[in-house]
Amino acid sequence: MKKRIALLSLVAAALLTIPVLSHAADQAQPKEAPAAGEKAAPGKKQTLPFHGKISAVDATAMTVTVGKTTLSVTSETKITKDGKPATVAELAVGDQASGAYKKDDAGKTNATLIRVGAKGEKAGAEAKPESKKKQ
Repeated sequence: MKKRIALLSLVAAALLTIPVLSHAADQAQPKEAPAAGEKAAPGKKQTLPFHGKISAVDATAMTVTVGKTTLSVTSETKITKDGKPATVAELAVGDQASGAYKKDDAGKTNATLIRVGAKGEKAGAEAKPESKKKQ
């Protein structure tokens, strides 16, 4: 009987330590923020969100202003309007926009993603006819 209790105690202890050990192995080491005066590692720029109404579009200079933030559009910027691919020229003042941008080393805001359209709109979504009530 004593051997059985000892064996069950060892099994219970092993079962209790396995989750703790696997959790510790799963956690990545915390990243340290760069000290004041140091810059983040190149290629590891932070993506920042934006949202608001478009207040200016300059297709020649490839810039879009959302609120008071002027975003540069690059060859890597993905633009969608109502869920479909779009160009800077298709954007209009007053459109609701959201997306993300990164600041380069010079402080220039480069858009990585620009989504235009009201919230909840889906590409190709049509108004559904009202369902008929059963009588």
